[in-house]
Amino acid sequence: MVTKELAKGLNDQMNYEFYSAHAYLATAAYCSGEGLDGFADFFLTQAEEERSHAMKFYNFINDLGERAIITSMPTPNNDFSSVLDSFEKSLEHEKEVTKRIYKLADMALDQREHATMTFLNWFIEEQVEEEATFDNLIQKLQRIENDSNAFYMLEAELGKRRFDASEN
Repeated sequence: MVTKELAKGLNDQMNYEFYSAHAYLATAAYCSGEGLDGFADFFLTQAEEERSHAMKFYNFINDLGERAIITSMPTPNNDFSSVLDSFEKSLEHEKEVTKRIYKLADMALDQREHATMTFLNWFIEEQVEEEATFDNLIQKLQRIENDSNAFYMLEAELGKRRFDASEN
């Protein structure tokens, strides 16, 4: 049985995952506004993935016999100076998600709440992948700098990314 503190932490993270989807939707809108549909598609896919993560928390909370509580969310960043800036801010965001997941995992470990620890292990592994993906794309964007051909090739590549719910 989870403590009220842990249930609150799980609810907070669920809502933060919904916020993450909202943030990536805002980033996609920026890219669309700049006529960069491939990058926009990448962030739209990222938003779908984050909604899926939020629903994992939603279902887990309910499976524990607790109640998922949906809260309001702050307005996400809608202003970026460049595509590179949007990816750098996304990496910062993912690092915050990682810190929050680690804090929850520490709480579950301290409380010896094994079901929650097992549940959160998936997210810990996911965060390694998320941070690596954004770091890799930032490196590519920095490397290509003003090479418009390489920039558009990367945009086309990212535009092919699709969300597969069965993998999440």
